[in-house]
Amino acid sequence: MHVFRLVAVSAVAAVTVTLAGCGDAPGERQVLRVASGYIVAPATPDRPAAAYFTIEGGSAPVDLVAVTADLAQRVEMHETVREDGMTSMRELARAPVPVQGKLEFKPGAKHVMLWGINGAAIRAEYLPMVFIFSNNDRIMFDMTIKTPDAAAKGGAKAGDEHRGH
Repeated sequence: MHVFRLVAVSAVAAVTVTLAGCGDAPGERQVLRVASGYIVAPATPDRPAAAYFTIEGGSAPVDLVAVTADLAQRVEMHETVREDGMTSMRELARAPVPVQGKLEFKPGAKHVMLWGINGAAIRAEYLPMVFIFSNNDRIMFDMTIKTPDAAAKGGAKAGDEHRGH
């Protein structure tokens, strides 16, 4: 049953992402969309994973208010904060998406932390996620899951977002 659900969610996500790209022609309204993203799997199962992504804003201001994943036990939006020479994390309640601009969740800045990702998703190397916005839009997007070694080669430092959690 879980495999069927993964396939069904993936099909809906593919259609959503495909339709989101339809507003890019000159003179047309740009559509809010998740443009890219990936998850860095933890080195050990008892640690949280970190998700990074880019959201492209549409023609109206909107905030990202939540990110969910049915195949993870817990999902939280966080931000790395540097004050007085100290680095810490704080949970985010929302993140503004600029009109026709980009909201980036990246290593060392805003990111999503995920605890207890289902083993089937880890083996499939992707996790279906839902991005929820202040205007009630919901965008489904399949996030590729990278091992800590693969992520480090791509520039992300696996584990950086997890210190202190």
